[in-house]
Amino acid sequence: MVAFGKKLKERQIEEWRGYYINYKLMKKKVKQYAQQMEVGTQDRRHVLKDFSRMLDNQIEKIVLFLLEQQGLLASRIAKLDERLDVLQEEPEISQITELREAYREAGQDLLKLLYFVEINAIGLRKILKKFDKRFGYKFTDYYVKTRANHPYSQLQQVFKHVGIGAVVGAISRNLHELQDRQGRSYLSIYDQPVLPLQDPVIDSIRAAVDRLSNSTNFLNFLAQHALIMQEELPAPIGEQVDDSNYHSMSLFLNLANTFLYMVNTYIVVPTADDYSMSLGAAATVCGIVIGAMAVAQVFSSVYFSAWSNRSYFRPLIFSSVALFLGNLLYALAYDLQSLWVLLIGRLCCGLGSARAVNRRYISDCVPLKIRMQASAGFVSASALGMACGPALAGLLQTKFKIYKLTFNQNTLPGWVMAVAWLMYLIWLCISFREPSRESEENTPQESHQVQNDTLEKGLHQPLLITSLEKPSDEDGDPEVDDSEEAPEESRLPVTSIGSAYRLLTPSVKVQLLIYFMLKYAMEVLLSESSVVTTYYFGWSTSSVAIFLACLGLTVLPVNIFVGSYISNMFEDRQILLVSEVLVLIGILLSFNVIVPYSVVQYVGSGLIMFVSAEVLEGVNLALLSRVMSSRLSRGTYNGGLLSTEAGTIARVIADGTITLAGYLGRSRLLNVTLIPSLLICVVSIVSTCYTYNSLY
Repeated sequence: MVAFGKKLKERQIEEWRGYYINYKLMKKKVKQYAQQMEVGTQDRRHVLKDFSRMLDNQIEKIVLFLLEQQGLLASRIAKLDERLDVLQEEPEISQITELREAYREAGQDLLKLLYFVEINAIGLRKILKKFDKRFGYKFTDYYVKTRANHPYSQLQQVFKHVGIGAVVGAISRNLHELQDRQGRSYLSIYDQPVLPLQDPVIDSIRAAVDRLSNSTNFLNFLAQHALIMQEELPAPIGEQVDDSNYHSMSLFLNLANTFLYMVNTYIVVPTADDYSMSLGAAATVCGIVIGAMAVAQVFSSVYFSAWSNRSYFRPLIFSSVALFLGNLLYALAYDLQSLWVLLIGRLCCGLGSARAVNRRYISDCVPLKIRMQASAGFVSASALGMACGPALAGLLQTKFKIYKLTFNQNTLPGWVMAVAWLMYLIWLCISFREPSRESEENTPQESHQVQNDTLEKGLHQPLLITSLEKPSDEDGDPEVDDSEEAPEESRLPVTSIGSAYRLLTPSVKVQLLIYFMLKYAMEVLLSESSVVTTYYFGWSTSSVAIFLACLGLTVLPVNIFVGSYISNMFEDRQILLVSEVLVLIGILLSFNVIVPYSVVQYVGSGLIMFVSAEVLEGVNLALLSRVMSSRLSRGTYNGGLLSTEAGTIARVIADGTITLAGYLGRSRLLNVTLIPSLLICVVSIVSTCYTYNSLY
């Protein structure tokens, strides 16, 4: 992976090069401090004092240049305002157009200044993180707390950017005055707060300010669930993002595919045990029925990921056809009285899993300014599908025949989904637009690395307080001198699963283990719910469907709460560990050790386990996106594929465990299937503690 310092140098604006944070010098200084402390020529207090002074000097250099540039911009805008006042008295179209272009040029220069602030903030965060990791000392806490609200603090100028906000407001207001009405509107921007500004430079400025202020914290948190990674450094101002591939209806169809697939996955859960028994199999064969889809997905994820290198339309067509045929076979298995037809149908559904294409489309074809919202939409569509699947199954409680075809609670999920996929296929053929691949062939795709860490939590909480203390080195690199040229191969995507595995650091492996654990625990809870509740409580299919739908409906509210509040109050690694412990508590409470086994115990423990796993998934993927190598952000064997495979394999093993445990009898099913969940959860907690303790 290319060293951060080298990338930082490459992204600097040439004429301002001397005013950026000297990351290379400070990195060498940290290394020098470490060597001096090892031989005993320096003590810790002197190191902290010297490094603090160096940081203060670097920040002062940045801030003084920032103030100078703000003053120049303010002077330009003041002169433009004088011209605007004259034009408002005697409007002239040519001069209005010329003035509008002058304001746009000022906006472009403001963008350069925002880019300057952002890249320095990231460099400062990186060097503080490196210092903390090297010395095992929370220097970041000390440095930020002592300078965050001090009256002479230069740090506030960088992270609160009040002066820049005034310049943003001035440019936005005056461009609005000169917009479509050519300066003749009687209403100001303040009279029409919802009126969209049509000028592209304003959109770019807003996006840059959002990155600095982190005003979309919940969307950022939710988007990270999708593991659609963006670059840790902002794109240079001179590089205009090509939005020609973006087509809103195509994005909507992509999200619709995500939603329908999740509905398809969970619509059979409430009735899978009844369907198995109607075909002469044991109720616990529902594990194989449900898991067959996941088995096929292990393979489909790889070929869909590779296929998306060449096309998006054709994989989605194939996905829709496979799911249509799979659901048709699932529905016909009842009248054919064939368990094999049922399983083949579910396998076909799994072969149509296009989630790799769904992710890839968002990362490749959605503009940067709305990519976070699209990623959050991907997660929301998945969550809603998870809730709607069981709810829909609960509504399909009827029975009738048309000719020789039976329509009942077992077959209707297949018939309904077959019709849904057929309608989706027609809509897809009519409305989807295949994006052009030319720009991707000419320019290497570099835009899928990590989203920028939290840059500011609010006016009274500076950028660095929570975002710095992540559990592993966000560079993902060994200590490499920035002067060394990184080999060209380090920029290329990996070409095999083996190569991808070799790039996984211990912290990434722990994150994948946690993801495996939570998916295993959730799959056991969901897949065996119908068998367990029928055996212990005599629940009907409708009752099971309501229970599963309620679990699914908790996903978005929980993420809103965590993304908006909890993540601002605690470090991600703290939330991670607490969530793991809560999952463990939920598993322990689920065991049938008290007779009789009550509904309150089952529902309460299941809710604790499921909600904790949802919180854990969000935080875990957020951390995973920050510690994964940039080489895993693109290509066939990317980070999204690795996480999908880990989760899918967990589901396959969980569903297989349910079927195998069924041979011991339904009375032992619950406890037997919970034991592996318990063991994996304990291992993940121990691994988390060991890995993070070794880093701090």
